Formats: sequence, structure tokens, C-alpha cells
Amino acid sequence: MFEEPMPAARTLPDDDSRDVESFATILSEELPGNWTVHHHQHQRHEDQFLHAEEVWDLNEVAAALAEYALGADAHLIRDDGTRLYVTLHPRHEEEFLVAALAPSGAAPEAFAGVREPDGIAVPAEPERAARAITADLLPRYDIALAQVRHNAMNPPQPLPAAGAQVQQVVMTWLEDGSLAAVTTARPAAEALVSKGFAWNTTAGAYVLSGYDTRAQAHAVQAAGARLARLGIATVLRAAARPATEATLPTPPPGARTAARAR
Repeated sequence: MFEEPMPAARTLPDDDSRDVESFATILSEELPGNWTVHHHQHQRHEDQFLHAEEVWDLNEVAAALAEYALGADAHLIRDDGTRLYVTLHPRHEEEFLVAALAPSGAAPEAFAGVREPDGIAVPAEPERAARAITADLLPRYDIALAQVRHNAMNPPQPLPAAGAQVQQVVMTWLEDGSLAAVTTARPAAEALVSKGFAWNTTAGAYVLSGYDTRAQAHAVQAAGARLARLGIATVLRAAARPATEATLPTPPPGARTAARAR
């Protein structure tokens, strides 16, 4: 059966003067923490996928990568392992696209049910872009990362024998970013309270505030670990997303790098 060839990628205007490397370098100096910048220039459309394999996005950034030959990208890597992907916005010449890169080494099962911290469009002014990333993308990344780590630490257990009763805590993300945990077991309730959860009569659950997402992520991990030591399973519920996956080649070594630290 004859298969039609894939359509050619769309290209950017010849007069597009944006410089990914310069933007990413200055951006790294505006973001909180110490970052290293790895810049990649693409000779072919396929080359950009070598460095976009772990882009944690099923929305605007993924669509741009599939449809356009963007020419270049940069990876920003912070000392704590946080990684960002930066490239040109193909439809707005005054903007760039920034997305998180998924954590390496986690089993595919750890990402089940975890909502991607989709990337954002940012202005070509690094200071304004850094504020947008810090206020929007990084908090959502922290939450998604905490869920993946939780899933990795608490893989699905074998089904219990018939008639056996399993203790578990069900945690559900609420619309305001807080986390509600439901349990009827006193040891589980004590473990939750010790890690920052507080009883909320209206919710009928122990609630952990989402005001400080980094602190929230650490509390979820600590609570899950303590519950596991007590032999209590934890179920973490997240918003359902389409299970779209793309298999791409592994990036080769040798990318040009430039270190930047605030």
C-alpha cells in the first residue's frame, strides 16, 4: 500500500533575528538559582527532536515542535536538577516558548495520571520572561515532579487476597491547588497532621495548602514515605489527560554548553 510522505515542516521567516542562545543565557541570570545553559543549533527539522525528547508538554510547545523547523533550542539546568527547554515561538516574533523537561530515570508507570506542566509563551525580554516562568511554569512543574516521585516511591501493589482489608489514604488535588487527603485510620491521620495537613470540616478531609508549591511537594513526599512505613497505601488522584506519547531517538553527546550562574 502506498503511503503519502509526511508534509514538510514549516519554516520561520528569513528575517527572524531572535537569538535563542543569547536569550537563554540572559534568562538563566534572571531566574532564581544557579543555571547551566546548553545551546543546540539544528541543521534539519529532525535534529530538533534529539533535544526535545523529554519536553513535558502536550500543548503549545509540542505542537510547535511537530509543525515547525525552529532552528535552535537551549536547555537550562539548575543545580537542583530542574530543567527547562527554550525555543522560538513560531507564530509570534516577539515571544519565545519555554517548557519543563521531564525527570530522567523515572519508570513510565510513575507518570500515569500526572498532568503535564505544559509550557508557556514568554516575552522576548528575559526579565519579564523570568517572572512569568517563576510565577507559572515552575510551580506547576514542582507539583508534577512531586507526583511522579510519589508514584515512583509507591508503585502499584499486588491485589490483596479475597476478604483482606487494605488501609489507604486517598489524596485528591483541588481546584485551588490544595491537596485533600481522606482516611478513617487514626495512624494515617496522625501521619498527615505531622506533615502539615489540617482537618477541614467543609471538605471532610485533611487539607494541605498549595500556597507554597515547593513546600507542598516536599510535604506530600514525606507523608507518603511515612504512610508507607506504617503499611498504609497512598492513592494520589490528578486531573486526567490524554495519554499521548512520542518515541524519539536518544540525544547524542557533544552539545555546545555555556555555564551561567547568578
